[in-house]
Amino acid sequence: MASATVFRKDYIPPTHWVDSVYLEFDLHPQQTHVHSTLMIRPNEDRINNDLVLNGRDLDLIRITIDGRELDRSEYTILPTGDIVLRGITENIKLEIENVINPQANSSLMGLYLSNGNFMTQCEAEGFRRITYYPDRPDVSAKFTVRINAPKSVCPVLLSNGNLIEEGELDGNWHYTCWEDPFPKPSYLFALVAGNLKCREEKFQLKNGKKALLQIWVEPRNLDKTEFALESLKRAIAWDEERFGLELDLERFMIVATDDFTMGAMENKGLNIFNSRCVLATPQVATDRDFARIESVIGHEYFHNWTGDRVTCRDWFQLTLKEGLTVFREQEFAADMLGDSTARAVKRIEDVRYLRDRQFPEDAGPMAHPIRPESYEEINNFYTTTVYEKGAEVIRMLQTLLGKDGFKRGLDLYIREHDGSCATCEDFLNAMAEANMRNLNQFKRWYSQAGTPHVRVRTHWDAQSATYAVTLTQFCPPSPGQDKKEPFFIPFDIALFNSKGTPIALQLQEETTAKGTSRVLELTDEEHTWVFVGVKEQPIPSLARNFSAPIIVDYNYTPEELVFLSQCDNDAFNRAQAMEELSLLCINEMVADFERGTRMVINPHYRNAFESMLTDKSVSPAFKAIALTLPSETRIAESQPMINPIAIRAAIRSLREQLGRQFSHVIMRVFDDNAPNPVYSPSAAEAGKRAMRAFCFELLLAGGNAKSLLRARQIFETSKNLTERLDALRIIVNSASPTKFTLLEAAEAEWRKEPLLINKWFTLQATATVPMDECPIVDVVQNLIERYPGYNVHNPNNVYSLVLAFCQNNLAEFHRPDGAGYKLWVEQVLKLDRINPQVSSRLARCLDNWRRYTPECSKLMFSALKYVYSQPNLSSDLKEVVGKALNNATH
Repeated sequence: MASATVFRKDYIPPTHWVDSVYLEFDLHPQQTHVHSTLMIRPNEDRINNDLVLNGRDLDLIRITIDGRELDRSEYTILPTGDIVLRGITENIKLEIENVINPQANSSLMGLYLSNGNFMTQCEAEGFRRITYYPDRPDVSAKFTVRINAPKSVCPVLLSNGNLIEEGELDGNWHYTCWEDPFPKPSYLFALVAGNLKCREEKFQLKNGKKALLQIWVEPRNLDKTEFALESLKRAIAWDEERFGLELDLERFMIVATDDFTMGAMENKGLNIFNSRCVLATPQVATDRDFARIESVIGHEYFHNWTGDRVTCRDWFQLTLKEGLTVFREQEFAADMLGDSTARAVKRIEDVRYLRDRQFPEDAGPMAHPIRPESYEEINNFYTTTVYEKGAEVIRMLQTLLGKDGFKRGLDLYIREHDGSCATCEDFLNAMAEANMRNLNQFKRWYSQAGTPHVRVRTHWDAQSATYAVTLTQFCPPSPGQDKKEPFFIPFDIALFNSKGTPIALQLQEETTAKGTSRVLELTDEEHTWVFVGVKEQPIPSLARNFSAPIIVDYNYTPEELVFLSQCDNDAFNRAQAMEELSLLCINEMVADFERGTRMVINPHYRNAFESMLTDKSVSPAFKAIALTLPSETRIAESQPMINPIAIRAAIRSLREQLGRQFSHVIMRVFDDNAPNPVYSPSAAEAGKRAMRAFCFELLLAGGNAKSLLRARQIFETSKNLTERLDALRIIVNSASPTKFTLLEAAEAEWRKEPLLINKWFTLQATATVPMDECPIVDVVQNLIERYPGYNVHNPNNVYSLVLAFCQNNLAEFHRPDGAGYKLWVEQVLKLDRINPQVSSRLARCLDNWRRYTPECSKLMFSALKYVYSQPNLSSDLKEVVGKALNNATH
């Protein structure tokens, strides 16, 4: 059944409140019995007396009100599965009994089985798959939960809050009883039961109390939990220190599972995580994995206040908790790195992810503001716009208000809304009130979609020693929004003289200079600022540290970009200059390829590359990220028409030429960055490994025979996965037949470890093979059909193989013969019958089909039309594909 479109403007408060919930579960794989007792209170401001209880795929046994069982004629069951009780005008005690089948629940929403263990996922609308309930975020209640289960199958029984009772039952069953002292909406409910072990520690909080911290995993994974526990301790201490927010429960638990659609879920006191975001040792996790684990654990813990204690009024407000918490996570991760250079590398990584994933979304058929105005399926709006762009909007507030001002605003927001649900206006009003700032125009970031462009024009007047900077903003049309009002854009700027020294900045209306960088507040469509005392033609550094999620349009000369790549004291913009030069070079080479002429490296990029490669004043981590070429997605977004084959050819040629021309220098840099033999995921050591991997890639591309032998040796002898995986990836992406032997060796060693076999999938799915080898689409198809370790029901397997191929291997996915699109059609439709969320995520790979060459666009359009024509599509998939097709006339 197709979902009706839901609009934010149609929000109506609930007709009834739930004061308390008592849930009792008798767990069974196929027939779990659920008995709920709800204390219901009518809302004095209700629009009618109908109590709507949401339910999906439930087997109802009985309903009683104040002890009286209702006859079937006394309630209505809607086609959706919801139940309506009419005429509820007084407080009632409502009891419901129903049965569910966790084993058959492949959607992984509600209660389901993972490797024999019971798990839940209730955000956004999963609780209605457990029992009948007003399943909406603005209905909060105190939960008490009793879990009964066979002790031999489920020795561990967990739920939210504090453990208040446990005991033995007849028939070798046992029970636990949990009480959450804080009211919460149903989407934060959690239950876990099964054969699990935990790493635990009593951790002293700033207030002197001790809290029990536990990481629960399958027994085979217990040795992989130490880093996760240490990350949790760091997150708790950081939130106490930075924002004064303390852990409010006697215990805090994290559970890891292999079967999870998302990364993790912030259920109050019982976070459930995808195992890849918890489990780590040097042998099964890379440097990036360690960093991600720390960030995600921080993110979910920080939700304890920004998401749990203060939650959303409705799902349109999702960025209220997610954008804010991503920002807090990013600040935490950066602070844990310890030095300004490492913080800059983290900032560069975050922005590159935003540009690779969110900027295309802003330019596509699913474009939406960080607070959408409508949706057909809410699961489709857990997006990079809501999360990562939402975080950039929060960061702009900190830029405008300062760290202290931002904290004052957050303090006020939490103080006023603790224990309740809130809106984005509530948050912005608290920020405005605490800092006596008018943020009305800033609210447009919440209501307008698209990535604003800011055009920069400058004029230096030698006679008056003035420098005028004119900023003009424009935001392209997006679905449903043809014209945008001006945004409030903080635009950080600095000026450099010819020696690379920053110039003291003084505006015309000021009496003295105020520092060497300035945040200009662009609120009009166009505005001009005039700086005085500028005695020579400066070179501007624009939107420093990515001060706003915008695209800057300024015609830097190649010479100016080389200058900034060497002299800018803003590390982000220094790396940005390198990226702009590399894009200039690659786009020229793409044009050469399309003309059939020899591809030549741009000399300005070559000079900047050599300068950065040999610069001993910068850290290996910064050097590695500054020299890393833009992703194929980023390159594609810089072109008016996307030609994946040409992009792949240009990148390959550039790497080959750099590897040949600078082989001796690259080898020296490689040798100079030997990491400590004892593995550490620290930023400094990770930076050395990243630099060596970059060098390896160029050396092998340039035909250095010794580097191939060295890479193989590292794969076979290194004790950490980062070096081994980098070496294997580089060999797999080469023309060497050694790749096949090493892939077989890796599979034999890794087949019993899900974390590793997923990386093995991704290595092959994203391989950039020479044209005379087997197409990668055939490799992926073969793994799907014949490899026994691939399970289409496991989201991690799908993401690592199918999504990795379709999303990250542009040249192979967009083959001229259409084989990639055929695979996409097959998998999207197959997954839609299993897990619609995974299917719709894969479907997004064709969002921007109109941007590609006519040959590709035609094939993609046909694939989309075919999928849309199929019967019984989920609302998740139908919305994504339908909006992509509607983009044909946008």
